[in-house]
Amino acid sequence: MSKLGNLGAQLFHGEVGYDFIGKRKIWYGVSVLITITAIVALAVQGLNMGIEFKGGAVFTTPKTSASVEQAQESAEKASGHQAIVQKLGNSTMRVQISGVDTAKSDQIKEDLAKSLDVPAKDINADLVGPSWGEQIANKAWTGLGVFLVLCVIYLAIAFEWRMAAAALVALIHDITITVGVYALVGFEVTPGTVIGLLTILGYSLYDTVVVFDSLKEQGKDAAKQTRFTYSEIANRSINSTLVRSINTTVVALLPVGGLLFIGGGALGAGMLNDISLSLFVGLAAGAYSSIFIATPLVADLKEREPAMKALKKRVLAKRANAAANGEPLDTTTPPVDDDEPEDDLSAAAGVVGGQRRTQQQSRNRGRGRPSGKRR
Repeated sequence: MSKLGNLGAQLFHGEVGYDFIGKRKIWYGVSVLITITAIVALAVQGLNMGIEFKGGAVFTTPKTSASVEQAQESAEKASGHQAIVQKLGNSTMRVQISGVDTAKSDQIKEDLAKSLDVPAKDINADLVGPSWGEQIANKAWTGLGVFLVLCVIYLAIAFEWRMAAAALVALIHDITITVGVYALVGFEVTPGTVIGLLTILGYSLYDTVVVFDSLKEQGKDAAKQTRFTYSEIANRSINSTLVRSINTTVVALLPVGGLLFIGGGALGAGMLNDISLSLFVGLAAGAYSSIFIATPLVADLKEREPAMKALKKRVLAKRANAAANGEPLDTTTPPVDDDEPEDDLSAAAGVVGGQRRTQQQSRNRGRGRPSGKRR
C-alpha cells in the first residue's frame, strides 16, 4: 500500500489525526478576513461585467495580419469606449465594445475595415441589448436562490437542520470568495462565469455531504457513550474523509488549472478565463469550507444542546477520574454504546467463537482413529 494509502487508513481508524475542530477559531478568523477582503474589493472595484450584461457590439473580422494593438486602437478611437480584442486561432479577431448602438456599430465596422485592411462586408457584427443581459442576470439569481433553498431542505431532511444551516453558510462563503476574486483580478463576468459559479456550488455541497455522512454515522447514539465529546467525533469524521477530500480536490483542480494557466494564460485563449477562474477558485474554496467551516459550525451548534453539554461533562469527568487513578485512556477506537461495552462484546464474540470451535471439534472427533471393529 502507498504511503498516502497508509495515511488514509490511519486517519480512518483514528490512529493519527489533526485537531481541526480545536483550532476552529483560527479557521473562522481566516475566513472572515478573506470574506471582508472580497466584500471590500466588490465595493471599491466592482465587477467587470461582460457585454452580455451591459449591452454592446461584438465584431468578428476575417483573417488579417494586423496586430491586436492596432485593432484595439482603431476600435476605441471609432467608438469612444474601451475595446477588448482577442486574436483567434485562425488569425481572425474578436473585437468587443460595450455601450454601442446600431448606428454607432456601422461606423465602427467601417473604421475597422480600413484599419485592418479587410472588406467591411466580411466583418460580422453582433449587437447585444442590455435588456437581454438583465434577463440573464435575473434568471441566474433565481436559479441560485432555488438551488440554495432545495439544498437546505434536502440536508435538513437527510441529516438535520444544523447541518443544513452550516452547509448554507459554507456555500455563501464560497460564492463571496469567488466573486471577490473576480473583482480583484478584473476578469470579465460572462454567462460562462455564472455557469462556473453554479457548478462549484454543486461540488462544494458534495464535498460537505461526504463529511456530514461520516459525522452522522459516527455521531449516532453519541450521547450513550462517555469516550468522546461531539466535537471530537466531528474531528474524527473530518480526519477519516481527509484523504478522500484531498484526492477529489486535486483531481478536479488539475484540468481546471490547465484551462486557466495554460489555455487562458500561456496560450492566450482569454475566453477560457470566464469559466475556468470561477471553477478553480470555487473548487478550492469549496474543499476548504467543507473541512474548516461547515463541520466546525455543526460541532458548535451541537455542543449547545443540553444532551451534548451533559455528554461533555461526563467525558471530562471520566477522564479526570482516570487520570487521578493512573488509568490509561483509549482514544483510538470508535465510540460504542455504553449499554454494551467493548469487554462484553469481546466476551460475547469469544463465546460465539468457542461454540463454533466446540462444534467443529465434535465433528472432527474420531477422525483419523481406528474404528475399533475387529477384522
